[in-house]
Amino acid sequence: MLELTSVSCGYGAFQAVHNLSLSLRPGTITGLLGANGAGKSSTLMCIAGHVQQQGGAIQLDGVDISNLDPTERVRKGIAISPEGRRLFKDLTVQDNLRVGGMVQSAQVFTHDRDRVLALFPRLGERLNSLADNLSGGEQQMLAIGRALMTRPRLIMIDELSLGLMPKVIDLCYQALIQLRREGMTVLLVEQNTERVLKIADDICVLESGSTVWQGSAEAARHDPHLTEAYLGIH
Repeated sequence: MLELTSVSCGYGAFQAVHNLSLSLRPGTITGLLGANGAGKSSTLMCIAGHVQQQGGAIQLDGVDISNLDPTERVRKGIAISPEGRRLFKDLTVQDNLRVGGMVQSAQVFTHDRDRVLALFPRLGERLNSLADNLSGGEQQMLAIGRALMTRPRLIMIDELSLGLMPKVIDLCYQALIQLRREGMTVLLVEQNTERVLKIADDICVLESGSTVWQGSAEAARHDPHLTEAYLGIH
């Protein structure tokens, strides 16, 4: 579905990712793993069009989208729930969802909102609450929900479980399983590597902005060198 070929990206003269190649199969969950500073967030933001691509090609369904602006990429079906969530804190839950749905016609807002609320019922109880008054878990649900309002075929989620209670993490992972069941493709950046290895279909490991390992999650689970050297699992 999505193919990165020798992609480099960065900020001005600084190159955060070097010659990264990555393939995402439709209807799968791919875990993008690595230590802090490995280039994971930069990769997601480059795919979304928010970080300058300095080389290589990004193809969606075989068509190069490297020169498309972020809005056009959203219209093509790419959405991101960024690190830090970046919600509109002074807007309500409903209005944050409305902002996410602005690329779609107003006629489908209620349908799409109700789909998000079915995935995260807690948000239905907080529709008129300001985003700033939500718990960390509720804010994460809202960030994912806002991305889903664009009707994506690929959703990228950066640091899903960071700072969240275990029960909330469980709810978020259950949502990802449901999205995959519905045919959505998921690219997930996550520090909880053991959790990712249990849910993902494929794994890509980055170090210093470059790919050091890529393959199936099953193969990753059975590679002791990989899990010890790069994923911190013993």
